[in-house]
Amino acid sequence: MEMDKNTILAIVLSGVVLIGWLFIDAKYIMPKQQAARAQQETELAKEQAEKERKAQELSSLISAEEAGSELSESDEDAETSAQNIPVQEYVIQTDKIRVVLTNRGGDVVSYKLLNHLDKDTGEGVEMVDNISSSNRAFSLAFGDSAAPIVNEAFNVKKIDDYTIGFYRDFYRKNDNGVQQKFRLGKLYSFKKDDYAFKLSVTVNSGDGLSYTLRSSPQIGPHFDRRHNRYEVRQYLALNGSKRVKPGMADKYYNKPYSWAGVGGKYFTILIKPDSSQKMSTAVRTSVAKENGYENAQVFLTRNAITENSVTDDYYIYVGPRSETELIKYNSSDKNAWGLINVRFNQALNTSGFFSVIEVALKWAMEMIYRVVHNWGISIIILTIILKIVLFPLNKTTALGSVKMQKLQPQIKSLQEKYKGNQQKLQEETAKLYKQAGYNPAAGCLPMVLQMLVLFALYNVFNNYFEFRGASFIKGWIDDLSVGDSVFTWEKQIPFLSQFTMNTFRLLPFIYTGSQLLNGLITQYGNAGMAGQSQAQMKFMMYGMPLMFFFMFYNVPSGLLLYWAVSNILQIGQQMIINRMVKNSKAESENVKVLDKNSLKFQGKKGHKKSTR
Repeated sequence: MEMDKNTILAIVLSGVVLIGWLFIDAKYIMPKQQAARAQQETELAKEQAEKERKAQELSSLISAEEAGSELSESDEDAETSAQNIPVQEYVIQTDKIRVVLTNRGGDVVSYKLLNHLDKDTGEGVEMVDNISSSNRAFSLAFGDSAAPIVNEAFNVKKIDDYTIGFYRDFYRKNDNGVQQKFRLGKLYSFKKDDYAFKLSVTVNSGDGLSYTLRSSPQIGPHFDRRHNRYEVRQYLALNGSKRVKPGMADKYYNKPYSWAGVGGKYFTILIKPDSSQKMSTAVRTSVAKENGYENAQVFLTRNAITENSVTDDYYIYVGPRSETELIKYNSSDKNAWGLINVRFNQALNTSGFFSVIEVALKWAMEMIYRVVHNWGISIIILTIILKIVLFPLNKTTALGSVKMQKLQPQIKSLQEKYKGNQQKLQEETAKLYKQAGYNPAAGCLPMVLQMLVLFALYNVFNNYFEFRGASFIKGWIDDLSVGDSVFTWEKQIPFLSQFTMNTFRLLPFIYTGSQLLNGLITQYGNAGMAGQSQAQMKFMMYGMPLMFFFMFYNVPSGLLLYWAVSNILQIGQQMIINRMVKNSKAESENVKVLDKNSLKFQGKKGHKKSTR
């Protein structure tokens, strides 16, 4: 009866708490949320009205009455008129970027990220690299990607500190062979605190015209495929919910896309048309060499215009390839443009199948960083935690190997006995495993889990944006995204220069030494293995680390720090495992001796009985 009263009391109290919470939520919390939402909607409406006003102001220039009328002057007069427009540059600067535009084509010639420094220049990372007179960022070409860029000087209208427009008349022959005038306009709109900007392309009296928009010829920092082995340049596109991420090449990709662009290891340019339906699915990528430097560029072609006048909007993200920034464009209240579910975060350099593990590892490391405020220490602590968590799996694998070694003579006997009957051999082997209490899958599963974690960790430490410029120990590991440095010599050493080893790095030596020592201890613990396996293990434990020394000499120090610390911890764990294996073998030998003695005793006892 007492139990029933307690249950009823608990239900009543729960109901009171629930009703109280609903009252507080309706009385105080919801009104505040509604007021905040209403204020946000009002601000967005004002902002939208202002954007429309600015666009209308430029549109009024582009929609002049003479646009579309028949050509009344000769081509020579038109060319003379074009030469009268002086070529000038214009600067737009926000809290995040500094952009230099030219009225030649209405293009971008410099785009620096103010909050991300290039260690080679000491300035903001330049995202518009390797431009030339025939290839600039966000240029237009009439027709497909093979056509030359628009290279004429445009009229300019600077609307405010963050908005600038370019417009100009052009001429082309219609279907009847008559030359007609049409007007092209480009309106750039930037936000004070956003990496994305909007490019509006307006074409009046351009019925039947198509054009191609291109990205920057190359993104920064400066990329040399031969020497920057751990940098990347990738073509990025989102096809429905599936991300396309092949390497860059001179080719076409014929798949629908909602956005497309170029990704480096830490930075990216992504172009999202307001409507992917009006874009050709044939996206061209180029790695053509210009000025002795390989490009990484995409070309997006707009289908032929079917209206007399159109305005196409492109939202272009130019900034860090980090989840913190890219995920903002999934929620309208997180980005200045009110974009929703754009899924720019699909451009992150994740390893696909292992991405869930990567997310968990990043979260754990970020939690550690909040306490220690040093990414190098965070790596070490995370490595220690992972080693502790995975130790039982290592132990299970090692002890399973001992059991397997003990069963080898019996397995060989079964193989000889049932040589021509594989089904019977499998049945008898399974019985043997069951009698011995050995599960082969139990030994494989820990190895699979460890490999999954290993691959995920490699991708995290090799591509984690927050490691860029993050210092661990001043004067030695100043940037976890590149190799450590003790000193550098100018003169190239003939053999080593091909590995770009003109910098003395300490971490590769620590890693290799710890790996060799770990191999020695592991070899000692597996001294009872067969000769061929022993030879293979010697190569794995001694030959592979020496090969990896050269392969990984220039890997990011964050990744090598993890490997080195992991090896050092593994040495301690392996010593513990070796002791367990030794004890297990000793126990097994004791059991054998006891069994032999027991059999001898039973034999003697039986003999005595028989003599009686």
